[in-house]
Amino acid sequence: MADSLKTEAGKGPMADAQTTPYLVLARKYRPRDFSTLVGQDAMVQTLGNAFAQNRIHHAFIMTGVRGVGKTTTARILARAFNYEDENGRRPTLDLEKEGMHCRAIIEGRHVDVIEMDAASNTGINDIREIIDSVKYGPASAPYKVYVIDEVHMLSTAAFNGLLKTLEEPPPYVKFIFATTEIRKVPVTILSRCQRFDLRRIPADIMTAYLEKILGQEGIGFEPDALAMIVRAGEGSARDSLSLLDQAIAHGGGSVSAATVKTMLGLGDRARIIDLFEDVMGGRVAEALTALRELYDLGADPQTLLADLAEFTHLVTRIKVVPAAADDASLTPDEKSRGRDLAQRLPMRALTRAWQILFKGNEETGRAGNALQAAEMTLIRLAYAADLPSPDEVISKLSGQVLANAPLPSPAPRLPPNGGGGGGSATALRVEAPMPVATQAIASAQPQAVAEPVSATRPQAVVQPALATVATYKDLIALATAKRDVLVKLALESQMRPISFEQGRIEVALADGADPGMIATLSARLQTWTGQRWLVMVSTKPPEGLTIRQEREQRKEAATAAAHEDPLVKAILETFPGAKVVNVSVKDDEAATPEIAPAPIEEDDE
Repeated sequence: MADSLKTEAGKGPMADAQTTPYLVLARKYRPRDFSTLVGQDAMVQTLGNAFAQNRIHHAFIMTGVRGVGKTTTARILARAFNYEDENGRRPTLDLEKEGMHCRAIIEGRHVDVIEMDAASNTGINDIREIIDSVKYGPASAPYKVYVIDEVHMLSTAAFNGLLKTLEEPPPYVKFIFATTEIRKVPVTILSRCQRFDLRRIPADIMTAYLEKILGQEGIGFEPDALAMIVRAGEGSARDSLSLLDQAIAHGGGSVSAATVKTMLGLGDRARIIDLFEDVMGGRVAEALTALRELYDLGADPQTLLADLAEFTHLVTRIKVVPAAADDASLTPDEKSRGRDLAQRLPMRALTRAWQILFKGNEETGRAGNALQAAEMTLIRLAYAADLPSPDEVISKLSGQVLANAPLPSPAPRLPPNGGGGGGSATALRVEAPMPVATQAIASAQPQAVAEPVSATRPQAVVQPALATVATYKDLIALATAKRDVLVKLALESQMRPISFEQGRIEVALADGADPGMIATLSARLQTWTGQRWLVMVSTKPPEGLTIRQEREQRKEAATAAAHEDPLVKAILETFPGAKVVNVSVKDDEAATPEIAPAPIEEDDE
């Protein structure tokens, strides 16, 4: 960032207000060259290298969210293309000294720099005007530059009409496109342009930018107020400057945290954290009182829930990435208390709080009485966050306890902020260590160990073209691997194996089976194994069950046994209405019945 900011009007900030109309900060301090463009260092470096090596493309497309400098960059590039001074014409990024064409380009009145708004000029006729004018060279500048803003709004016919000219323009023509919806731009256009993605401006850079502007304007400010403005601006320079303009007017010539809170309808960040602690600590009465006080001060209930969700996200990020607490846009309370809460709150409580607040925010927006909906959301959060996890429930019901206390017992609450609270929910607790019994179970489970990859070992195993089938189970596995669903279902549901040997299978067909599957199975086996197979249908009536029937029978038996398990009975009694919905049988060996070897026949070839 340059040491001094330049103004679009070309006059200092102390210009006489009686003779100069007021110019909003977003226009007054609009960058005129790349030295004053904030937050886009990667793009500036790329363009600088391209100009230095004389590798300047004929078409550029700028994309990014609103207010990050797309149109501003286009105008600066137009200056760079058409720079001319007493030393002659030359493309350059060194625009500290204004050239012959710079002032007209900055003010948008240069005849050779044509700006078009694609939102209001979307048709093919508008593009035809550009195509026709491209035939004629520039009037005074070295290059004729076409700047098309919101280019994604052009119609399909307009895009198609532009393709040929965009691919092979005259040497004196440059195109610069700007868009917030890059995905709506056809790939045929993108492939002909050099693309630059303009990033959101980081909070620390934006804060320094606003501080420098306030210093040049001679306006006092509070750091917390700037942090709120930067957060609300969401990385957009224009949004942040517009909010700063509004804050200066709202505060009567100064920018204070109190006036910005009132202007944005925000609750006090410290009181938001207090409210978060009350809810997560189970102090429902105090949480509702704090919510009512913030509401009486003018805070919007839906905004308060959004602030709580934002702080929940912050605490979760700090828990996962501790360095997130060093963000320049955070207040001191958010940094210190966020770190403390991230250490004390378990992840399941944070994720559950986010889900409830997210859902409650939607409900509050639709509710006729927003305050009531917000209160019910806080009550739901306070009590739901105290629900035990599944391992806690199992530990309690099976009689397993921690070394010093039962696992699902509520942990100590946060100390009340000024008095006792109503309700019995205690969501904020210190994460408990794993129960001793659970540790023993976990240690007994086989652990998957990642095998180091050898430099000499092949990275991929080439599957042989032909498979070997030794058992009926291998046959089912082969059909599964080949993704032949019809054969797999027939083997499991329509056939009962009688005998099996290499090249010869005898099966009994179940009632309703498709006899045509015998020929299909024989053909599949020949394709998969490379040898002929004889698949015979037994003349004896089928005895026993198919593999699928046996599997279902075993699952029913396991489900019945599960209902008789004392722990399952205790869970069903503790949670009325609960039911066992699925029982997995891990013993797959029993799914394949034993098959007698095929009898040896002397005349069998």
